[in-house]
Amino acid sequence: MRRRHQDSSRPWWRALRLWRIRSIRGRVTALVAVIAMLLLVPAGLLAGMLARQQLTEAGWADARYAAGAVAAADRVGRLVGPGIMTAYPSIDLIQIVDSDGRVLASTPEARGLPALSDVHPPASAPREDLKTCEHRDLGCLRLTALRVNSSPDSNVVYAAGTDRGGMSVAAFDLMFAIQVAVLISLAVGAAWKITGRTLKPVEAIRAELAATNLSDLSSRVPEPPGDDEIARLARTVNSTLTRLENARGRMEESLARQRRFASDASHELRTPVAGLRVRLEEARMHPEDADLPELVDRALGDVDRLQAIIADLLLLARIGGDAPGALKDVDLAETVHMEVSRRTDRLPVRLRLAPGVVVKAMDTQIARVLTNLLDNAQRHAKRVVVVEVRAVDGHAELIVCDDGDGVAVADRERIFDRFTRLDASRCRDKGGTGLGLAIVRDIAHAHGGTIEVGDAPEGGACFVLRIPLPAPEAPRLRVTGTALTLASSATR
Repeated sequence: MRRRHQDSSRPWWRALRLWRIRSIRGRVTALVAVIAMLLLVPAGLLAGMLARQQLTEAGWADARYAAGAVAAADRVGRLVGPGIMTAYPSIDLIQIVDSDGRVLASTPEARGLPALSDVHPPASAPREDLKTCEHRDLGCLRLTALRVNSSPDSNVVYAAGTDRGGMSVAAFDLMFAIQVAVLISLAVGAAWKITGRTLKPVEAIRAELAATNLSDLSSRVPEPPGDDEIARLARTVNSTLTRLENARGRMEESLARQRRFASDASHELRTPVAGLRVRLEEARMHPEDADLPELVDRALGDVDRLQAIIADLLLLARIGGDAPGALKDVDLAETVHMEVSRRTDRLPVRLRLAPGVVVKAMDTQIARVLTNLLDNAQRHAKRVVVVEVRAVDGHAELIVCDDGDGVAVADRERIFDRFTRLDASRCRDKGGTGLGLAIVRDIAHAHGGTIEVGDAPEGGACFVLRIPLPAPEAPRLRVTGTALTLASSATR
C-alpha cells in the first residue's frame, strides 16, 4: 500500500521520463510524427469542411438554377398547363404555388403532392434556401423557394431534390481521414529512413571507437564524404586519435627513457659504490693499517666518478624534452673557438672552420657534443686532434678526428650505445663514463641530425655530426617610389 501511494504521488513529468526515447533516430521520428499530426490533422479538417461546403453549395446551385428557370418561364407566360419539365435530373420536385398555397403546376414527380413548403419569401428577399423533412414519403429535401415577381400576390416556385449529402459528407470525411493518415505514415517512414541513413556513419564511428583501446591507437574511424557535421566529427575524431597516438608514443619514449635511466643507474653505479664501501669498511676494520690521505683521495675519485655518471644519466634523460622555443641561432665556428680556447688538452687541436655556418639548436647541448667528442679524441689521439666546421648539401657538419687506432667497422654502430665496452685501445677505463658518445647521438637525433664515425685521414677515428641548416627566408617585395625591388632578409 505504501509503494502504491508513492507511485500515485509521483509527478507526471517524471512518469513521462520513464517513456522517453533513448535513440536519436526514434526521437527525430517521434518529433516528425508530432509535427506532421499538428500540421496535417488541422489541414485535413479544414479541407474536409471546405469540401463539404463546396458539395453543399453544388447541391443548392442546381435547385436555384431550376427554380430560376421555371420562375422566368412563368413570368413571361411560357408555361402552359399544369406540367413542368426540368433540365436538372437531380431536381425532380418542382411546384408553382400561388399566394393562397394552391399548387398551379408541378413536375410529374410532384404531381398530387401538397405544397412542398409554406415558406413565402418577401419581395425584399425573393429567394430562400431551406432543408425540410416534413414529407415522410419524400424524406429530407434540399429546397429553394423563389418569388416569380415582386407583386404581393406573386406565385412562388419550389424546386427541391432529395438530400443525399449525408453519404457524400461521410465519404469526404473518410477520404480526407485516410489521406491524412497516409501522409503522416509517409512522413514518419521517411523520417525513420532518412535519419537511419544519416546516422549510419555515426554508428560506424561509435563501433570503431568502441574497438579502439589504449594499446593500439592506429585505427581510424571511417570519414564520410562531404563537409557536414558528421564528416567534420569523423575528421576531428581521427585528428584526436592521431594526437593521442603521438602523445602515447612520446609517453612510451619517456617511460622507456626513464626505465633505461633506472637500469643504467642501478647497473653502473653499483661498482663504484661497492668499491667505495669496501675501502671504507676495510679502513674501519683495520684503522691502524689505513692510509688516511690515500683513502680520502680514492674515495673522492670514486665520488667524482659517481657524480660524472649521474650527471650524464640526467642529461640523457632530459635530451629531447626541451620546448622548441629554447632553440636559437648557434654559430658552429664561434662555438668551437670558445670551447677550444678554454680547454687545456694534452695534445694540440688543429682547426679548419668555415665562417657563417649557423644552425637552429640549443647552444649548451651543441657545446656538450663538442666537449664529448674532444674528450674522446684526446683520450685516443697520439699526436694531434683536428676539428672542422663546414656546410655541405644543406647540412652543417662538425667533424672531430684523431690519429689514434680508429674504430673497427663492426663496432661503428654500437660504439654509441650506453656503457659499450670495446677492445683495450678504446675502452672507457681511460677516464670516461661510457656515456659520452651516447649523449652525442641523442643530442644529434633531438636536433634532427645524425652522428657517424669513419676513418680519419691520419689513420684514426673521425666523428661527423650533421645538423640540417635552416631554410633561407623567401625574398619579399619592397616598394620604393614607383619601382618594385626584391629585398632579402640580409638587406633589411
